[in-house]
Amino acid sequence: MAGEQPTPDTTVIGVLTYRRNDDLLTALPPILREAATISPPATVLVIDNDPDAGAEPAVAPLAEQGVRYLHEPTPGIAAARNLALREADGRFLVFIDDDMHPDDGWLAALLRTQESSGAAVVAGPVLAEYEATPDDWVTAGRFFVRRRLPSGTRLDVAASGNMLLDLPQIAAYGVQFDHRFGLLGGSDHLFSRTLARQGALMVWCDEAITFDRVPASRMTRKWILRRAYRTGNSQVLASLALCAAPSERLRVRLTATVGGIARILAGEVRVGAGVLTGATVHRARGARLVRRGAGMLAGAYGHAHVEYARNPTSAATVVGAR
Repeated sequence: MAGEQPTPDTTVIGVLTYRRNDDLLTALPPILREAATISPPATVLVIDNDPDAGAEPAVAPLAEQGVRYLHEPTPGIAAARNLALREADGRFLVFIDDDMHPDDGWLAALLRTQESSGAAVVAGPVLAEYEATPDDWVTAGRFFVRRRLPSGTRLDVAASGNMLLDLPQIAAYGVQFDHRFGLLGGSDHLFSRTLARQGALMVWCDEAITFDRVPASRMTRKWILRRAYRTGNSQVLASLALCAAPSERLRVRLTATVGGIARILAGEVRVGAGVLTGATVHRARGARLVRRGAGMLAGAYGHAHVEYARNPTSAATVVGAR
């Protein structure tokens, strides 16, 4: 891992991409502006997970501005994230997604929080920017409204879309992204939970704001409910993957079974209340709760929903089922 002997006080911004060149070229200019706001300036590392290396022609002209391109043909975001861990030649690695862009002061805020806390991981908020006006069902459900916390709040899980890693600490813990979750989604969930279980300090920086461009294709009931199912599914699978003994796995399965059934029942009741009262919020959030519970039940018994399958006919991976 490149973080074992880093150059002091240097930062690498890792941008993972897969066949979204238009988004990537929109994201890189503000990322480069942020990179120039610190001293020494951060470098930008684009990791292309497209087997055909489709982002290379788009990124090549930016080499003069300090953008480095790497190709990771192994399918799955976990492989791309691990390549970034290996290739980052600074002390800090900051992940940001290719469909996001940072607010002014984003990078400096992450670094200040790390310096003041000594944290191994610093995570920040992601605010939605909609490509089109969401319909009432999406708006009422607040499905793209993510958490905000006071800066300095200690975390037990973090998402990699807006995440700073102190590479020497990450190397000392010996944690990487689990390739089994590369196409399932949730590899960052498992990564951060593993670090937290080992005692790594992870904190929130509410000033390090990024914006997520939400395309119209995601502002649909089908996409939202599918994501709810996958989230419930992958979080249970991550819990199973963290288990060291059969008794732990049994406990996780029982907890997920009870929790999944409870969510399905509560969601159905809420949907019914929404139908009776005409409250869109109850119908929307109840439907998502049902799908999340169903995903938890599936995960409890080892079924993995492959959200990012490259081959639609491929079988689902079974994770943590031993």
